[in-house]
Amino acid sequence: MKLLSVFALLASIPVFAQEIPTLVNSELPQLVSTYKDLHEHPELSRQEKQTSAVLAEALRKAGYTVTENVGKYDDGTAAFGVVAVMKNGAGPTVLVRTDMDALPVEEKTGVPYASHARSKNQAGDDVGVMHACGHDIHVTTMIGVGETLAQLKNQWHGTLILVGQPSEETVEGARAMLNDNLYARFGRPDYAIALHDDGSLEAGKVGVVSGPTLAAVNSVDVIVRGVGSHGAHPEASKDPVVMSAEYIMAIQTIVSRQIPPQSPAVITVGAIHGGTKRNIIPDEVTMNLTIRSFDDGVQKQILADLKRTAEGIAIAGGVPSDRMPIVTLMPENSPVTYNNPELADRLRAVLVRTVGANNVVKSGPEMVSEDFGLFGLEGQQIPTVMLRLGAVAPEKVAESKATGKPLPSLHSAYFVPLPEPTIRTGVMIMTASVLDLMGR
Repeated sequence: MKLLSVFALLASIPVFAQEIPTLVNSELPQLVSTYKDLHEHPELSRQEKQTSAVLAEALRKAGYTVTENVGKYDDGTAAFGVVAVMKNGAGPTVLVRTDMDALPVEEKTGVPYASHARSKNQAGDDVGVMHACGHDIHVTTMIGVGETLAQLKNQWHGTLILVGQPSEETVEGARAMLNDNLYARFGRPDYAIALHDDGSLEAGKVGVVSGPTLAAVNSVDVIVRGVGSHGAHPEASKDPVVMSAEYIMAIQTIVSRQIPPQSPAVITVGAIHGGTKRNIIPDEVTMNLTIRSFDDGVQKQILADLKRTAEGIAIAGGVPSDRMPIVTLMPENSPVTYNNPELADRLRAVLVRTVGANNVVKSGPEMVSEDFGLFGLEGQQIPTVMLRLGAVAPEKVAESKATGKPLPSLHSAYFVPLPEPTIRTGVMIMTASVLDLMGR
């Protein structure tokens, strides 16, 4: 038995030390070309038709059984989800997920492959479109992982499920795919893993978080209703613009004075709409808010505080009882993204031997949100882990630390990953992770 163990160990060394890097390097030129094409042609949430087709075609060519148009949104609309399955004998089932959608951001990076795309958002507005969150890197990495694992079938066994998820930016794509009987149709995984690029981490490095990694998010619309009038006669109005300004300032104290300091939370007013002309006091103003924390109880408390504050300001402003504010919890919401500690520790060891200990960093939880955790099902029935992939040129990170000038963040019009090392590292770590979970 000891002799067999030694042979098994020796047999595993070429996989991590030679086979994966060799295969990835051979694929890299085409992967970078694919990435640049995806970056130049982004698609908004619910519109990922061409992006999903690129992913589906690549995985089908690699030998996977591919199903397209998987997913059904809460309003009954079909989604552009992609599921690619490769069965390779008896063994564990592992799900690897990528997201595909872009953002309504007009790109200002100036790179030769910059996006000049425009589209209509769900509200019908004409907007610029950009992969400002790196989902083009994620899709490209998934293609590389799929191709590499198909060539290494002698190194793993079980069922591999590669998922191209739509509408992550609106945190509705994972739910849409689960609503379409994802696990009943394709198999329930024993593990689910994903990665996300990191706008503050050097390309070539990987971050790992154990436990809560990304915050829960709730989207809230607040409609402040007043009484409109001519701008020259404010005494005839109950001005919703002024009340909205009071409301925005008042809710700044919810986190600082009503939430325990040990429970981090964020309230952001991301958009405000009201009025049509400078000399008309409107009847109402609409605000779009997002609330985030790592605790469901805190989320509920903040929502209650938002409602109470809105009503209090309306009462103080003399608004008629039939014109009280409307505070509505919107469909864009998702629970905390939780990295299973045992699985995170296991994959951390894989990363160390794949890219070296000096390239594996311990990351911390962030207030940004994701819906990947939904693939673990409620109560974390399926262990999930999302890894963080460095995407920034090391010299830019060093310059930022030296000067104090912040790097372009995700969702910035100026954010653009460094393609080659980011993609290479992403494919290597995800391939190695799957091989560890499904290895012979």
